[in-house]
Amino acid sequence: MADDIEARTIAKVAWRFIPFLILCYFVAYLDRVNVGFAKLTMDADLGLSETAFGFGAGVFFLAYFVFEVPSNIIMDRVGARVWIARIMLSWGVISGAMAFIPNIARATGISPEYTFYLLRILLGFAEAGFFPGIIFFLTLWFPASYRARIVGYFMAAIPASSAIGSPVSAGLLGLDGAGGLRGWQWLFVIEAVPSIILAVVTFFYLTDRPADARWLAEDQRNWLKQRLDAEDARREHVSPNGILASLFDPRVLALSLVYFGNVACLYGVGFWLPTIVKGFGLSIAMTGWVSAIPYVIGFLGMIWWGMRSDRTGERTLHLAISLALAAIGVGASAVLTDPTLKMIALSVGAFGVYASLPIFWTLPTAFLAGAAVAPGIAAINSIGNLSGYFGPFVIGWIKDATGSFAWGLATIAACAVVALVITLALGHDPRLERAPEAAE
Repeated sequence: MADDIEARTIAKVAWRFIPFLILCYFVAYLDRVNVGFAKLTMDADLGLSETAFGFGAGVFFLAYFVFEVPSNIIMDRVGARVWIARIMLSWGVISGAMAFIPNIARATGISPEYTFYLLRILLGFAEAGFFPGIIFFLTLWFPASYRARIVGYFMAAIPASSAIGSPVSAGLLGLDGAGGLRGWQWLFVIEAVPSIILAVVTFFYLTDRPADARWLAEDQRNWLKQRLDAEDARREHVSPNGILASLFDPRVLALSLVYFGNVACLYGVGFWLPTIVKGFGLSIAMTGWVSAIPYVIGFLGMIWWGMRSDRTGERTLHLAISLALAAIGVGASAVLTDPTLKMIALSVGAFGVYASLPIFWTLPTAFLAGAAVAPGIAAINSIGNLSGYFGPFVIGWIKDATGSFAWGLATIAACAVVALVITLALGHDPRLERAPEAAE
């Protein structure tokens, strides 16, 4: 009977939230990284160097860093329904405004380059809190033993948005001249619309906590609340006590560095992949299709590896192996010149990068409890995402200095190696993720 109510409850909650959150994150990630495809024609119009583009692509994450923890604390107070809707609306509007950089520059007297920087900063402020907010939201609805696969399903939107978005974004560049707009302008306008629509849907669709879930039967609602409360109570003796303690906890800081290394590979390659592929001598349309290949591999790896980790209950080696593949794949792509071999290496790297993500997020949610959960998750995400500035900027700066992507790719591969070493040193206590009755 207990197993039956658990299976029914988890299935109902998963079908209620996961497809919708995947759609929201798909749109969020597309709006965040579509600048990589816009770059193919935008740079010439705005007069951006490789270094300037890398800085603008990455400065998003500096703003993201500043507002991440406050945003998650606010969401804990006002609820996901209101706060996630606010985030999606504001980032949709700002992402759409990227299309009008020349107009804004003329109206304000600010150069197009600095207008580009400004809008990327505003986009970072607007989107801050979305991802850690959703991770926190998932901890309110899913027991620990389900989180790797659930986070994997949710985060599969990252490679899916890049795999589907690559040919779509390339296709939108083909609208060049329609309605008096350049293709990259149409890309920003069209891809901003879904986030604005979904902001309204989010406000009416999400439910903040299990106690408010009238769409669950009473016995399901009670079981879920009791299970999550019992898990939270069991973690209290290992969790930092309060907001400030969570921000300076050594485990939180160590995991921030692990996440930094993984995200450096994620964004470093993501923002520059279209440029690398186009350098093979391909058309823009073919660049879109070829760029999708690593993301398809990453999508499959994320789903399979997360399910495998939940099934075995093992986290440390699963994370270490995927980080090793990320380092090997990205590092090999730095020295290989043959386009086919380079794409194989980047696909191996993508498998490692994306497979790491759902495993990684089981680690902090296994020891954070109570008031420490929201700020702890946000701190890890905000510090880790600073590499979203570091990765693209370093690759662009090294490309300008050397004329090659090789040393830039090698640098971010080294970040994955550091993350691997910290992961093995940190370890993980699997007992913290077992059902309370099983642990006893």
